Amino acid sequence: MNALFPAPDAADTTTDIDDTPRTARGRPARTDAQARHADLVARACRAIESSATPPSLDDLATLAGLSPWHFHRVFKAATGLTPKAYADAFRARRLREALDTAGNSVTDAIYDAGFNASSRYYETAGQVLGMRARDYRAGGAGAVIRFAVGQCALGAILVAQSRLGLCAILLGDDPDQLVRDLQDQFPKAELIGGDAGFERLVAQVVGFVEAPAIGLDLPLDVRGTAFQQRVWQALRDIPPGTTASYAEIAARIGAPKAARAVARACGANPLAVAIPCHRVVRRDGDVSGYRWGVARKRELLRREATSK
Repeated sequence: MNALFPAPDAADTTTDIDDTPRTARGRPARTDAQARHADLVARACRAIESSATPPSLDDLATLAGLSPWHFHRVFKAATGLTPKAYADAFRARRLREALDTAGNSVTDAIYDAGFNASSRYYETAGQVLGMRARDYRAGGAGAVIRFAVGQCALGAILVAQSRLGLCAILLGDDPDQLVRDLQDQFPKAELIGGDAGFERLVAQVVGFVEAPAIGLDLPLDVRGTAFQQRVWQALRDIPPGTTASYAEIAARIGAPKAARAVARACGANPLAVAIPCHRVVRRDGDVSGYRWGVARKRELLRREATSK
């Protein structure tokens, strides 16, 4: 078992504050079993990231010295993702980075990202980038995104949908600014105003904002790094009407020193309410830090508390 792989998500974790409870000697207060599991998962993540092709579940379980079923459960509990989902997210990140590198051809980028055949990539292109690789490199050129701007109790709301699902829910005071924000996110995509059918989808999202207890059963087109996806999945596991601290979320995804990185992932969330970053607060319970304004965060929490 090689322990010298590069640390997973190093860019997200190495400079973060440790906001977790600590022992009298200043060490994180966790059990020996939790420490062993965290080490096994970290090694598995490094194996995934260093392999030319994603290792199989059986191979990763053997590396960890666990049964496939037990390893799968431990890995998901620590990261919020299955081993396959982690590998897919990591390859997607590498592909985005390779496509963003000048001089790389699309084919080279696909192979550099760990797809051992271009046909294997094209089978899953929509799930990896939400669009073709050439379209991604061109800033979303060729992708069609439908959107509409409406009003809700929190002000203006923009809802956008790609062919995979909701790709943006933005809140603000200025509808025109929300549209500009969407354009910045997809600078060369074809943005089309929603028709009457799309307005019904917007009404469904607005209804969810107004009454969180009704839930939101709509497909999401979620794009982010492996670390961001781990955080966002953990946020979706927070029950309505409750909160968790940034440190608690960091611990839940197996990165107890990554409280600051968790905060950055919350700030990068493009799907307000659907990915409930408003449910994350400081360790002392203070409601601070929200991409769409602290007042909106407080109101969302108040609505959820009263609808429990």
